[in-house]
Amino acid sequence: FMGAAYSLFGMFANIALIINVALLFGLLSAIGATLTLPGIAGIVLTVGMAVDANVLIFERIREELKNSKSVGRAIELGYEKALSAIIDANITTFITAAILFVMGSGPVKGFAVTLALGLITSVFTAIYVTRAMVVAWYGRKNRKGWTLKGVSLVPSETTFDFFKSKKFTFGFSGALVVAAVVAFFAMGLNFGIDFKGGTTIRTQSESAVDVGDYRAALENLDLGDVSITEVFDPNFDENQHVAMVRIQAQDDVEAITPETVQLVEKALQEVDPSITFPSVESVGPKVSGELIWTAVEAVAAAIAAVLFYIWLRFEWQFAVGAVVALVHDVAITIGIFALFGIQFDLTIIAALLTIVGYSLNDTVVVFDRVRENLRRYKKLDLAQVLNMSINETLARTVMTSGTTLIALIALLVLGGDVIRGFVFAMTLGVVVGTWSSVFVASTVLLWFGVKRDWDKKEPAKGIQTDGSAV
Repeated sequence: FMGAAYSLFGMFANIALIINVALLFGLLSAIGATLTLPGIAGIVLTVGMAVDANVLIFERIREELKNSKSVGRAIELGYEKALSAIIDANITTFITAAILFVMGSGPVKGFAVTLALGLITSVFTAIYVTRAMVVAWYGRKNRKGWTLKGVSLVPSETTFDFFKSKKFTFGFSGALVVAAVVAFFAMGLNFGIDFKGGTTIRTQSESAVDVGDYRAALENLDLGDVSITEVFDPNFDENQHVAMVRIQAQDDVEAITPETVQLVEKALQEVDPSITFPSVESVGPKVSGELIWTAVEAVAAAIAAVLFYIWLRFEWQFAVGAVVALVHDVAITIGIFALFGIQFDLTIIAALLTIVGYSLNDTVVVFDRVRENLRRYKKLDLAQVLNMSINETLARTVMTSGTTLIALIALLVLGGDVIRGFVFAMTLGVVVGTWSSVFVASTVLLWFGVKRDWDKKEPAKGIQTDGSAV
C-alpha cells in the first residue's frame, strides 16, 4: 500500500519499517522480554506510528512541491516541518508507555515495554534511515521537475467544512457515548478469566498442539469460558510442545475442583496420549480485581500526564480537546463490548491502551498543524484555521488509518479466535479514533477558543490602518 501511495519513497518507508521491526526484536531479545499478546499490540502500534511518521513527511514534501519549491528544498522542508508533529506525537505516547510501565502489572507492563522501545526505533528509522535513502537517491542525478507520484485516497486539495454541521456531528458522538455508558451499566461486561478468576492447566506434549482438537475435547464438560493457547517455553526441550488451558472459576469458587481437573486431563489424553500436565495453578477473583484496578489507575494516570504535556506544549484548550477525544474513544469501545457481550479480558485492556495511543497520535498531529496555522494566518478566525488544518492533514489521516486498517482487517479475518476480540477492539478504535480527532477534539477546541498570538515573541512594530499589528 505504501509502495502504491508513494512509489519509490513508499518503498524507502517499507525498508525502514523492516529495519525498525528488526531493531525492536533485537532490543526485546537483548533485555530478555517475553512476547505476549499485549506485547504484539505494542508492536502493531509501533508499526502504525512508524508508517504515520513517514506519511507525515511525504505528505509535507508534496505540499512544499505544490508551493513551487525546488525538489531539494521541498525534501528539506518536508523533514523539517514534519519533525515537530512527529516528536510531539511520539513524546505523548512515550509518556503514556512510561506511566503504564511504572504503574501497570502483567500484560499492561509488557505492552508498555514493547511500545516504549518501538517508539525509539520508529523515530530513529523515520527521521534518519528514510532520510539517508532519500538523500542518496536525490544526489544521484538532477531531479528538477520531479514530483512525488502515487495513488492518493484524498484529492490533492480539499475544502471541506468540518464544522458546518458541528451540532449534529458532536451530538452524534455525545449520543454514542451516552448509549455506551447506559449499555455498560445496564448490561455489564462479559468478563473473561482474567477478571473472574480461574484455573490454568499447563500441558506438555511430544506432538504439535492442535488448539481446535483440544477445544473440541473439552466442549462437553460444560466448563464455561475456556481459553487455550500454545506457548513457547525455552525451559523445555525444543521437541516438546507446551500449551496453557485456562478455565474460568465456577460459581465464584476460586478454583475448579480436583475432580474437574481430572476430567479435563482425561479428555485431553484421549486427544493426545503423550500429553502430560506439569502444573495446575489457580487465580481467585480478588487477584483478578486487583489487576483491573491497577490497569484502570495506570490508564487514568497516563491520560493525566498527557493532558499536562499538551497543556505545556500547546495551551489548556488543546489538552481538554485531546482528553475529551480519548474518553470518547474508550467509552464507545467499552459500550460496544457491553452491548454485544464480547468477552472482556486483559488483552482487551491492551487493545484499549493501543486505541488511546493511536487516537492521541492522530489528535496531536492535527493540533500541531493548527498551532502552525495560528501563527501564519493571524487574521483568520479559529473555525477557518481549524478547517484549513484538518483539510491539510486529511490525506495523512486517511493514509495512516488506511494502512493500519489493512493490517487489522487481515488479522481479524485470518488471526483466529484467540485474538479476534483483541483485533476487533483495535479495529473499532482506529475508526472511532479517526472520527474523534476530526470531529470531537477540534470541536471542543473551537468551543473553548484559543488566545491568539500566545506564542508571539516579538512586540508589534507598528499598526496598520485597520488596527491590526504588523
